[in-house]
Amino acid sequence: MTKRRRHLRGIVRVALIWAFAGALVGALIEVLADTLPGGLQMASLVDIWPPALAVIGFVGGGVVASVFGVAEGSILGTLRSVVRFRRFELSPAARRLGRCASVDDLREVARRRLPRGVFGYIDGAAEDERTRARNCNAFHRLEFRPRVLRDVTNVDPRATVLGRRHPLPLILAPTGFSRIADSQGELAVARAAARAGITYSLSTLGTRSIEEVASVSSGPRWFQVYVWKDRGLVAELVDRARESGYEALLLTVDVAVLGRRERDIRTGFTLPPQLGLDTIVDGIRKPGWTWDFLTSEPIIFSSAVSRDAAGGTGGVDAMGLAQYVNEQFDPKLAWDDVDWLRSIWDGPIVIKGVQTVEDAVLAADAGVEGIVISNHGGRQLDDAPPTMELLRPVADAVGDRLDVLIDGGVRRGSDIAKAVALGARACLAGRAYFYALGAGGERGVDLVLKWFDEGFRRTMALLGARTVDEITPESVLWRNR
Repeated sequence: MTKRRRHLRGIVRVALIWAFAGALVGALIEVLADTLPGGLQMASLVDIWPPALAVIGFVGGGVVASVFGVAEGSILGTLRSVVRFRRFELSPAARRLGRCASVDDLREVARRRLPRGVFGYIDGAAEDERTRARNCNAFHRLEFRPRVLRDVTNVDPRATVLGRRHPLPLILAPTGFSRIADSQGELAVARAAARAGITYSLSTLGTRSIEEVASVSSGPRWFQVYVWKDRGLVAELVDRARESGYEALLLTVDVAVLGRRERDIRTGFTLPPQLGLDTIVDGIRKPGWTWDFLTSEPIIFSSAVSRDAAGGTGGVDAMGLAQYVNEQFDPKLAWDDVDWLRSIWDGPIVIKGVQTVEDAVLAADAGVEGIVISNHGGRQLDDAPPTMELLRPVADAVGDRLDVLIDGGVRRGSDIAKAVALGARACLAGRAYFYALGAGGERGVDLVLKWFDEGFRRTMALLGARTVDEITPESVLWRNR
């Protein structure tokens, strides 16, 4: 090897090292930038630094190589033939989301971005959190039986739930305290759901009012209700939901008392919150979230008390909520209360929290339009049955007497297909969009809904199913049950 060629190889090696170092430094800056407030995220530096150094390195190598007799543009030509630099993205949320490919990725971004107590509230469950894990594992233990050589040029993912045609078998589950993840909270989720044509369920413990959500969403909406001891308040909420165009009531029945969520106790994320020095330090370490939280209006639970009882403020804050919830959850809740709810509401009623075949049959006998097989995402009774294991027996027992829905562990479009195969009309997903909200706000919710839609369509095609009705019990098989 001639001296000039050795010299050339050395220069190219240095150029590559320079580009690699730029990428590493850029990655470090990006990690640091994710913790800075929205307006101070050094967006241009984060996005420009790695490709800028890479370009300098490769261009420098190319120029020097040409000087030493290598064909002009050969290095750059080779580079252009195999790679393209990412578009410079100035939005911090878009940069975070651009690195995500799954709900698990969104969960990890949310974990890094949110204070420990906030993430624990979203991610955690009751006691040892075994039921939460088993909900997800049940989907993993169900394998597909794809059929081939079927024309799947056009697949139709639409499903009928409570008489309405939905773009896919997915409903957004009610989640309380949504503004703890992002200051827009329920409004962001409702807007994203409306754009996708997906039904959004507002929680009684939501941090935006029934009317606020209706004002920003033209899409279908359900209202989740607890039967408080104060039946007058429940009747008021039902009236407000009717006036605001909500189409169905989700009656949650698995919270006669609150489950023990030990992760929340360890982090001080209780009602009322218990702040310590570690909580303050954690907030300082997550200045992007802290800035968003402190510069938005106070969090109010507008559906927890009547307008009059709230003194005209339209709700109650977290300090007042704790006492009210402890006083209002009614352990006397029984089937007669379903009849009472029917007497004040003429639309569909869906009972959420069914966990046995026997109760599913009783719900059908009570004349409700639907049930959700649900263990509250594992947040109430640890070691309650995984919902997917109940689905087929429940569907067989109730037949067409009501619509069977399911929640708990739904993370992919393929999970929806598995549930449909076992007899579900649709799935409810809560944590999936809660992670997305914490990771990237409203843009994150748009992204996860897009994934659900694409994933379900793709799974249908790979299964050889052209319509939802062609996804049958023969489409799946339990593995090592």
